[in-house]
Amino acid sequence: MSTAAWRNAINAGAGRLAMGKVVVAPLQEAKPRAIQNPVRLHHVVVLAALLVFPWVASPFVTFQIGAQSLALGLIALSLTFLGGYGGMISLAQMTVAGIAGYMVGIFGTSGTAEISLGWPWWLGVALALAIATLAGAFIGWLSVRTEGIYTIMITLAVGVAFYYLCLQNYSVFNVFQGFQQVHPPKLFGINWRDPLPFYHLVLFWSLAGYFFVKYLLRAPFGIALQGIRDNPRRMNALGFHVTAHRVAAYAVAGFIAAVGGVLLVWYNGLITPNSAGTSWLINILIIAVLGGMRHPMGPFIGAIVFVLLQTFAIDLIDRERFNLVIGGVFLAIVLFSPDGLLGLWAALQARFTRRSGFSTPIGGIR
Repeated sequence: MSTAAWRNAINAGAGRLAMGKVVVAPLQEAKPRAIQNPVRLHHVVVLAALLVFPWVASPFVTFQIGAQSLALGLIALSLTFLGGYGGMISLAQMTVAGIAGYMVGIFGTSGTAEISLGWPWWLGVALALAIATLAGAFIGWLSVRTEGIYTIMITLAVGVAFYYLCLQNYSVFNVFQGFQQVHPPKLFGINWRDPLPFYHLVLFWSLAGYFFVKYLLRAPFGIALQGIRDNPRRMNALGFHVTAHRVAAYAVAGFIAAVGGVLLVWYNGLITPNSAGTSWLINILIIAVLGGMRHPMGPFIGAIVFVLLQTFAIDLIDRERFNLVIGGVFLAIVLFSPDGLLGLWAALQARFTRRSGFSTPIGGIR
């Protein structure tokens, strides 16, 4: 008997149960689920705005605001990946970025020719990314067996130790002077130090990092990592190696931070111990929390707010009181929107949706 005949016989003879009045729904053929399009309208709008931005803004704004925000946002993205989706708050992400920046200065060319090796730029960048990624994995190996405040303290101790290592070592890190004149290479006849080319360079790698994290969170590794964040004991009972997943997450976050560190040292043109000092360890955390740690877009939004305040707050207050402004903004965000600016946007959108009578949000950030 064919499949259709079997289905008709079952629908005709098993319509009702013998006891009770429960009706069995007729068997239906399974319909394939529509594939959800990952590209939404707000993605297209944001991408168009990012591409148009350098053509309507001045070179100063393009370089100082746009490029710096994207580079810092990429480093903060590594913290968002660890904290928001792995449940591990690390204060050493700027340390990993600093290691990558120092390696670029050591293996490549700089104004300190007696220390820099002068190797080809592509080899220096590859070694910088590899060493920084290994450093991120090592930091994860040290801290994954702890939780909460102990993880924060271990990563903070690693960051402070690296700061003093750079500050007191001359033969490798050139003490407080660091490495000056560390510039991106000139390729295809383009000076990548110029505002417009450098902005597009940072934009490319920021988009690559954003979509890589978006993809990874939907991959089996990302799903397992979020399960470990919510209930590590249950995931361990299901056969997942909790420690290995967490160390791997630190390695992935270390690679993302390393890319941001290379871009940041090219942006500044130098790397010093203060570039990875304790203040910047905290600033990366502030950037991630400002934007929101529940979406990969959050750190870039937080970076834009941070850089705008850092650049223009001096017109309103003294430079020494900049940290007071950042602290006030950070306190307000934490008190009124624990999920950051994206959480505040979601709350306003939900309120607008309820007032408009729609059952589902329109154009929500996903």
